[in-house]
Amino acid sequence: MLEDHVKIMGALAISGEIVGRKKLQKMIYIAKKLTFPFQEKFEFHFYGPYSEELTLQIEELTNLGFVKEVKEKKGGYFQYRYTVTDDGYEFLNLYEQKLKGLDVCLNEMNNQSARFLELVSTVMYFENLPKDEVKEKIFTLKAKQHYTDEEVEQAYLYIDKLKKIAKPAI
Repeated sequence: MLEDHVKIMGALAISGEIVGRKKLQKMIYIAKKLTFPFQEKFEFHFYGPYSEELTLQIEELTNLGFVKEVKEKKGGYFQYRYTVTDDGYEFLNLYEQKLKGLDVCLNEMNNQSARFLELVSTVMYFENLPKDEVKEKIFTLKAKQHYTDEEVEQAYLYIDKLKKIAKPAI
């Protein structure tokens, strides 16, 4: 079993349940940007940072019976719920390493909407740009989301909050 798979299962175990593929992607990306040791490569995609590797790892963990994926019809789309199975927890007990601060960060993120995490991860993706350029990119690339200036400011404040929580890991 690959170490990266164990880290993903550990993140799911900490979170209890993650509702939505987009939310899962954003939580792992944000944790990685906070310097937690996730190795997946992310590229900018329709909904912000996305990792094909992470998608494949979740599929593999599901096929192995370590992660349960439940597909639910919600109006005109499908929503996915992810949890660690009993076999997954048994496996984690053998290999999991605890990362200080990760549990608090993941639980904090799991309480946010996927839409907000999409904004936060997009801000973090363009973190090397000046704030006004980041806003311009958000308002252009994410026009359909109709983010406001206030929401972008909230995203910056939220990132600062997460960095303070994650500081012990840095």
